[in-house]
Amino acid sequence: MTRNRGNGGRGSLRTAFSGLTTRGRSFLAAGLAATACAHLLGQSELLRVGALLAVLPVLSVLVLHLGRSRVAASRGLTPERVVAGEESRVHLRVENTGRGARTGVLLLEDRVPYVLGPRPRFVLDRVEPGGHREVSYRVRSDLRGEYPLGPLQLRLTDPFGMVELNRSFSARDVMTVLPPTETLPDVVPGGTGGGAGTPVRTTAAFAGDDDVIPRGYRHGDDLRRVHWRATARHGTLMVRREEQPHRERCTVLLDTRDSAWEGSGPGSPFETAVGDAASVVAHLLERGWSVRLITDTGLELPGPGARPAEGTAGTGALIMDALARVDHSEHPDFAELADVSAPPGDGLLIAVLGAVRVGHHHDLERLRTRHSFAVAFVAAGQREEMVERRQHHELSEAGWTVVPRQPGTPLAEDWSRAAAPPTAAAG
Repeated sequence: MTRNRGNGGRGSLRTAFSGLTTRGRSFLAAGLAATACAHLLGQSELLRVGALLAVLPVLSVLVLHLGRSRVAASRGLTPERVVAGEESRVHLRVENTGRGARTGVLLLEDRVPYVLGPRPRFVLDRVEPGGHREVSYRVRSDLRGEYPLGPLQLRLTDPFGMVELNRSFSARDVMTVLPPTETLPDVVPGGTGGGAGTPVRTTAAFAGDDDVIPRGYRHGDDLRRVHWRATARHGTLMVRREEQPHRERCTVLLDTRDSAWEGSGPGSPFETAVGDAASVVAHLLERGWSVRLITDTGLELPGPGARPAEGTAGTGALIMDALARVDHSEHPDFAELADVSAPPGDGLLIAVLGAVRVGHHHDLERLRTRHSFAVAFVAAGQREEMVERRQHHELSEAGWTVVPRQPGTPLAEDWSRAAAPPTAAAG
């Protein structure tokens, strides 16, 4: 849960006077008129009445204007990241930080995007000095994305109903709605291993003085790991390598080209594709795989400089947040993938594609050659059947295992087909 706190700005005195209500303006006008008549008619009693009528709204403005700085507000969001269709609760807290008087009646309103529902409004009773009031509301979105919450707006009124002043706080929160994911069967395409214990292997750090591959000493290395024979041979301090874990690698390619997808909104082919990519990422990360996400725009997460020590949880959060924000791109092809770093034989490649034209197969074929096995989940039903079959055949000729994604078919079924022999999956 996060909590943002703010006091907002007091604003100018002229702005405060603009907050006079109809009652306040009427009192002020009547007071000024009575004062003018008292001077013309020489009536001292009428002058007192006019002064009282005019001073009352002015005093209300001054008291409320100075008292606005005594009100502080904060917002908390639990949780910050939810899956599409789930709810998050927003907690609002208003405090009277002054020591003098109670506040007037408060009208609280929080700004939220239309997709999250109507703007929540609350009427709070007067808050005593040092006291606070708390309210909460729920927000929910069926569409992934990042949605700003705030700023919080507060309307203060005086006990006589002479003035209403609006106040806006600067603190904002961001609610991240992640794409929905499916639970996939515990199999992996390409025969690289499907069980929970197979993805991670280790290489021995040293099996003996003759088999070890030492490296140069680095500041902070344990002196107990010094390899004296290699040190004597190289003339510089050498140490044994630590045991290095070997993790199966997978690259997930998401096609974001606007020309490759039809429709928009929940249930559209593109939103289904984003959910498929998220499901694959979550499935492999849970099994200890090293996963990265790339798109046709050249996006690569984690980047080339990322360290494995950042952990599975950090990688998963990074990729899922990117999938929550991803949108259509204007790229016509996959030429940007040529700049994506990938050494030859870089594990498994899984692509979630839209409509693919003939000229795109060359870029995809070059990407395919840098991986040991490649599966393409291609959206079906967006073009004529014969056109799609020809596109799938050309992808197969380029070395891809093609699995058409029919609308309404669970990804779990197609995932099992992808793990079957290539001929069965392509059929």
